[in-house]
Amino acid sequence: MKSWPHPYLPSLPGTGLPLWLFDTATRQVRATEPGPTARMYVCGITPYDATHMGHAFTYVTFDTINRVWRDSGHDVHYVQNVTDIDDPLLERAVATGQDWQEIAHRETALFREDMTDLNVIPPQDYIGAVESIPSVAGHVETLQERGAVYAVDGDLYFRVRSDPRFGEVAGLDGAQMLAVFAERGGDPDRPGKEDPLDCLVWQSARPDEPAWDTPLGHGRPGWHIECTAIALDHLGMTIDVQGGGTDLAFPHHEMSASEAQVLRQEWPFARHYVHSSMVSWQGHKMSKSRGNLVFVSKLRHDGVDPNAIRLALLAHHYRSEWAWTEHGLAGAVARLEMWRAAADAPAGPSAQATLVRVRAALADDLRTPEALDAIDDWAMAQQADGGTDPDAPDLIRNLADALLGIRL
Repeated sequence: MKSWPHPYLPSLPGTGLPLWLFDTATRQVRATEPGPTARMYVCGITPYDATHMGHAFTYVTFDTINRVWRDSGHDVHYVQNVTDIDDPLLERAVATGQDWQEIAHRETALFREDMTDLNVIPPQDYIGAVESIPSVAGHVETLQERGAVYAVDGDLYFRVRSDPRFGEVAGLDGAQMLAVFAERGGDPDRPGKEDPLDCLVWQSARPDEPAWDTPLGHGRPGWHIECTAIALDHLGMTIDVQGGGTDLAFPHHEMSASEAQVLRQEWPFARHYVHSSMVSWQGHKMSKSRGNLVFVSKLRHDGVDPNAIRLALLAHHYRSEWAWTEHGLAGAVARLEMWRAAADAPAGPSAQATLVRVRAALADDLRTPEALDAIDDWAMAQQADGGTDPDAPDLIRNLADALLGIRL
């Protein structure tokens, strides 16, 4: 699947600090310890309504991780999927009378435009669920060989208890897992299942729904195994970060990790499970089902600078739930204007300490609000007292771009 253009990344003097991130599985902030190439998988969109601010917050968060790793000397192998076949997409097609493929193609193209304008570094591998179907089928066959799959009325289910570490990612108890599984696409009450939490890995063909011929029969993949297959195929086992929103910790990341661990007979699937918090609007979490969405494309078409949108997102720590507001966007627009005015000056106060502060804030669990404050302080000092360092404005411009994705 086609990705989007790679933005130019300015070089900075020196080298950034090692990145520490909160790991959902261990409930603590720990150092990431990638090799020469950091490996990251972030779950992508289901393309039937893209890109709202919840999406944007997630992808800007992991883009910032990408940038911090690069600044500290690592290459980054970043993989993202597109769930271009799934029940919500088919339901939207029925509701609107449109072809599901047309919806998927249109919304994926819009997502690419949004990511381009938000200066998000594209994944090295951008893989659709449909193109991964042969791979998924092969992985399901391996799970069958390991005795980890059984049939229910022609559908195939993964025995979650075949992974002795099942449940360690999200850390939920049994009752919590059942409740969340039912809310987020699971079918705990289906007759014939051995365990209510067992998850679908292959769905046999349904009337009037798309299906593909594979050694498993005529059908399509389950949700979780799609990401398992793509991640293993392109990154292998024990990746550095598995990422997404907090709503993916269970069941999606839990199930994907267990499937991978049974497939490879190794642990862990990921060294860090990193989750960005939800964004609310009008008193509720932004969600497609509720329809309370603010879209990046709508703001762009209304003339809002995408750099201001990105600043509005970065003003919140990735693990803090927050609400999108017009006031917050206006503050981001004003901040961008202040930064640009200061960076356009012929000279300013030395920016070396600002670079140190920004690097330290980002390396410490991605404290983006403190990174923005550091540049605020430099810009206000420049406006108040000017400065004599002719290299400082360029350094500020480059660090804002390279580390925060903000073009001044």
